[in-house]
Amino acid sequence: MKFSFTDEQQEFRSVLRRFLEDKSPTTEVRRLMETEEGCDPEVWRQLSQELGLTAIHIPESYGGQGFGVGELAIAVEEMGRALLCAPYFASTVMAATAILKSGSEDQKQLLLPDIAAGETIATLAIAEESGNWSPDGVAMKATQAGDGYRLNGVKSFVLDGHTADLAVVAARREGSSGDDGLSLFTVACDAAGLERTRLDSMDPTRKLARMSFADVEASLLGDEGGAAGPLGETLDVAAICLANEMVGGAERL
Repeated sequence: MKFSFTDEQQEFRSVLRRFLEDKSPTTEVRRLMETEEGCDPEVWRQLSQELGLTAIHIPESYGGQGFGVGELAIAVEEMGRALLCAPYFASTVMAATAILKSGSEDQKQLLLPDIAAGETIATLAIAEESGNWSPDGVAMKATQAGDGYRLNGVKSFVLDGHTADLAVVAARREGSSGDDGLSLFTVACDAAGLERTRLDSMDPTRKLARMSFADVEASLLGDEGGAAGPLGETLDVAAICLANEMVGGAERL
């Protein structure tokens, strides 16, 4: 088993570090910390369309670069080093991974290309008022309505939830508990009945939001009641990437 980076991975790191040193100096980080959006649209365009960073671990068949979690970890490590203010962790690390792990083939073909291109900013909404990220903590209810579903409840601590275009939301059918009945749904963030509020947080480089759902129209992602496994895998990838991001910040210090 090899525990060192390849020459191609080292070159990728070097290119990304030069880009971030230019686009995310301390003065720019402090400026974006004070804004509502917390992101420079032009830097996001360059990051996604010129460097292809939003497509790293998305397969080529869905418009991605087809690399793995190793390359994704390098990217977030360098972003942590530069304290990049952008919805990358929410959209690429969490939401795209959740869709990859749980979505049907048709759903992946529909949703992932725009995320890979940076044209859709997505997020993953799991935790609620308690801050519990485990399946047991999900109380949001999903009710079937015709061919779709309706969601009622509150999600909190949602990364970039106030500016995202698409949310992947964990909810459960009435009467279910634990892993049983837990499903993932996709919701357009401009849907009727969805109210979004940015939260004040200790780390203003990463924006958090509260999302209130009042009979909001949603589409099932993957199999009903089958979200626990894919969600656990998604959170494992997120934990790996978060650890790498923290390593980048520590190395810089």
